[in-house]
Amino acid sequence: MPFYMQRFKYGANSMKALVSKPHDRRDAAKRVVEAHGGKLRDYFLSFGEYDVLVIAEYPDNAAATAVSMSVGASGGFSGGETTPLITMEEAVTAMKRANKAKGAYKAPSEKSSSKR
Repeated sequence: MPFYMQRFKYGANSMKALVSKPHDRRDAAKRVVEAHGGKLRDYFLSFGEYDVLVIAEYPDNAAATAVSMSVGASGGFSGGETTPLITMEEAVTAMKRANKAKGAYKAPSEKSSSKR
């Protein structure tokens, strides 16, 4: 299954609830990921723009999107993003494909002709 990185920002009410009653949110994340056919690989709190970072596997993009929608619809978060991750095996395959087609694209330049 493809891997995804999902990052979420807690809403003010969620952050207030966590501060007043600290608890581990991994089980909640695992339940929603598994409800959409995925597998939770890891769950972190983080500094910066986002408060939560999840690494999960999903059967497809639709499942990853559905998790983001489910979590967003809960009202517990004020934002987030999902990034598909590429394994090294997939990256090497992409590199080989790029090598085979390396002459297919030319960057624009002032010396380029106006031919289409």
